[in-house]
Amino acid sequence: MATIATERAPIVKVVFASLVGTAVEWYDFFLYGSAAALVFGALFFPASDPVTGTLLAFGTYALGFVARPLGGIVFGHFGDRVGRKRMLVLSLMLMGAATVAIGLLPTYATIGVAAPILLLICRLAQGFAVGGEWGGAVLMAAEHGDDARRGFWSSWPQAGVALGNLLATGVLWLLALLQPDDQFLAWGWRIPFLLSAILVLVGLWVRMTIAESPVFTQAQAARRNRRMDHQPLLEVVRRYPREVLLAMGMRLAENIGYYLVTVISITYLTTYAGTSSDKGLILTALLIGSAVQFVIIPVIGAVSDRVGRRPLYLTGAVGLAIWMYVFFGLLDSRSAPQIILAVLVGLFLHALMYAPQAAFFSELFGTSVRYTGASVGYQLASILAGALAPIVALKLLGDVTDPDPTAVAIYMTVASALTVVAVLAARETARTSLHHDRTLEQVAD
Repeated sequence: MATIATERAPIVKVVFASLVGTAVEWYDFFLYGSAAALVFGALFFPASDPVTGTLLAFGTYALGFVARPLGGIVFGHFGDRVGRKRMLVLSLMLMGAATVAIGLLPTYATIGVAAPILLLICRLAQGFAVGGEWGGAVLMAAEHGDDARRGFWSSWPQAGVALGNLLATGVLWLLALLQPDDQFLAWGWRIPFLLSAILVLVGLWVRMTIAESPVFTQAQAARRNRRMDHQPLLEVVRRYPREVLLAMGMRLAENIGYYLVTVISITYLTTYAGTSSDKGLILTALLIGSAVQFVIIPVIGAVSDRVGRRPLYLTGAVGLAIWMYVFFGLLDSRSAPQIILAVLVGLFLHALMYAPQAAFFSELFGTSVRYTGASVGYQLASILAGALAPIVALKLLGDVTDPDPTAVAIYMTVASALTVVAVLAARETARTSLHHDRTLEQVAD
């Protein structure tokens, strides 16, 4: 038993560091999405009607996703060249600075058009930082773990995303509960952004105590011994184009579904199906859903080690497509139990894809380009999926007086169909070794 404890101690520490750091970064990123749905339209785009103002706020929200592939490429390049750990520390610092800056921004009423421009710059910095975060966090967990339990260990950074959303939603829920709407709109919305500074310091302290990935260290030594010129992005394009396309396809249903459940639900309930008084109700539902998802993601990750990544992923994609036809009807009820049920089931089906995703994507790429390959596939899909999902959904919903939620459900069905095709085209990767590298194999040949 002592031997087992000794073996597990390093991976537990690494997973904890990945979990905490990821939770902090995604707290910052999700906070913007929730604020865009609740207050940014009025504060930064006040000349517009409510729906158009929200669309403009989601436009700046979407630009954060546009910056994510660039972040994935830059952080992935250096993460595959100099190490995962350094890039994780840097991404966390950048994200924290951008988020605190949002909390200090003057609004349109104070400085006019400069306010949304500054908001845009901060959002681009957030997107760039989070683009480099995901790949490094999941790889640290995956590459420190063993082949038999990689799905479990690498699902913890994914749970960190749920924890980040839980923290962001929880703070907003608390403020909505304690503050009248006018106070929240005047200054209360700034508090969650400024609190990010404390969370970032905690995340940095934890991350700086962990060791570099042993799998990466071995590959780096092999490249140095062979005096290889290492260009990760070019090597991904040359040797892993199919894997990048598969990762992008697998992301579509997962990413679109998540933002429909967690972001559009806020706008739909407060703008289309109810009044601003329903803000606390949907935030409560999202709070409960995020807490449940945080708990079940590692469980599903462990199940994927036994049954494989593909069966769970397919179940989640098909299930979410079906559930979206029910989802908006439950929101329309304005009944607390039904709204909570809508969010809980939606996030559970999302977790069936999201939990095994970290291991699945890590296993697709060789060590020399794993950070770049996984990040590029993951983040490029975010532009087509999460970035556009709120904007497309609002357009499909149409007029506030006569919304069309069935059109949004059809949108989800199309995304799920594309994801199903990608999963069926991918090979099962559970329990395979991460010690594979087409870059080094090509040199050896």
